[in-house]
Amino acid sequence: MKKIVLVTGASGYLGGRLCHALLNQGHHVKAFVRRTSDLSCLPSPTTDSGDHGGALELAYGDVTDYPSLLDACSDCHVIFHAAALVEPWLPDPSRFVSVNVGGLKNVLQAYKDTGGSIEKIIYTSSFFALGSTDGYVADESQIHSGKYFCTEYEKSKAIADKIALEAASSEGVPIVPVYPGVIYGPGKVTAGNVVARLIIERFNWRLPGFIGEGNDRFSFSHVDDVVEGHIATMNKGRPGERYLLTGENASFKHVFDLAATITRTNKPQFGIPLFAIEAYGWLLVLCSRLTGKLPLISPPTVYVLRHQWAYSCEKAKVELNYSPRSLEEGLTEVLPWLKRLNMIKY
Repeated sequence: MKKIVLVTGASGYLGGRLCHALLNQGHHVKAFVRRTSDLSCLPSPTTDSGDHGGALELAYGDVTDYPSLLDACSDCHVIFHAAALVEPWLPDPSRFVSVNVGGLKNVLQAYKDTGGSIEKIIYTSSFFALGSTDGYVADESQIHSGKYFCTEYEKSKAIADKIALEAASSEGVPIVPVYPGVIYGPGKVTAGNVVARLIIERFNWRLPGFIGEGNDRFSFSHVDDVVEGHIATMNKGRPGERYLLTGENASFKHVFDLAATITRTNKPQFGIPLFAIEAYGWLLVLCSRLTGKLPLISPPTVYVLRHQWAYSCEKAKVELNYSPRSLEEGLTEVLPWLKRLNMIKY
């Protein structure tokens, strides 16, 4: 059955790819965007099925502006709540709470105020909401301890995660949280596409080695796999259940080594100590305060790199038929894409 679907954060890295996929499946998509948003990742609005199989409608507003969100929710069957601030550092950390926590609260309130017409809410959380996994691989049963947070982003997503789970268990809200890993792939080169950004730095010789000792561990998720996981959650996900949409667990050193093998270039030969990266991050933060441009690396980034973030997606594989590709397969696609854009040379 084709549905009317609202996508918050539709102008973002993940949200834009999600809109394309939903359109291709014939759904009517309401792309919730700010009037100042860059809409280059979205197709042109359509009023009928057109070439995409579905219809795209722009709904203007902000998740922190409740009236605009409520208006956008009217007549919708499903909400994909993908809007979030994903930067590791911002000069005003309160924005993480207002967007990542306040935005979710507004979505939940809109569900109540629409009188139950919304069948399901797919909430894009983050692996950070589950907490670090130093020395082991975690699954959906892990709950963040709440005792320590590497970044304000992590803190906001952990708080929002508890709100989502409480809404499902105590209020019967049909919300399904999903937890992508480190998302990478073609699309916007933003803070949400950190792998592409670091590869660009590496191939332009601004990052001469790998970061740290190479013992970091992250779960890497190709953006199109995450999109398919979201759509599978709409069709098969059980309200109140959590699903990790993660992938291969590896270090950033392994990412750089794979990139070198694929491009037949030299692998990084040494690790850049984390204390040096942290000092550089503080310098970039100072520059950011002077220029207004957000830093690529900040001290909270280093705090994250001092921990491991490895997760199992077996539950999503079984219940959603989630099938993440390997890092090698994903990077084999990403590297030529970056080369075509003249962002890297090899």
